[in-house]
Amino acid sequence: MVIKVFLASSSGSTAIKKKQQDVVAFLEALKVDYTPLDIACNEENRMWMRKNVPEDKKPSTGIPLPPQIFNEESYCGDYDTFFDAKEDNTVYAFLGLPPPPGSKAHVEDEEEQDEEEAEVQEEEEEDLEETQEEEEAE
Repeated sequence: MVIKVFLASSSGSTAIKKKQQDVVAFLEALKVDYTPLDIACNEENRMWMRKNVPEDKKPSTGIPLPPQIFNEESYCGDYDTFFDAKEDNTVYAFLGLPPPPGSKAHVEDEEEQDEEEAEVQEEEEEDLEETQEEEEAE
């Protein structure tokens, strides 16, 4: 899975530059592989980004501004939704990625899996006991 971050290399807006830097720095700190795609110098990237941001996520102007984040072809969100995920410690879920080994979310996932496996094993043992009791009764 490739995370795509659409950026503008030559944006005149300092707010956009800061948002882009924030997203990129955070992804690098988490060691998340991503591909930066420039929309300022590449018309194809700009058109793809504009076309693939869902209508209900576009601003009132209708033109989404960078940074915009995708997982392959799947839209993740813009800076504001990224920031919210960062604040809620849900960046991996936001990006559609599994949590890294050793993380709190990863440990919780493993505990859930262990509980489910224990329940299945318990049910299988009960079924086996019932079968043995039925065979003994015959």
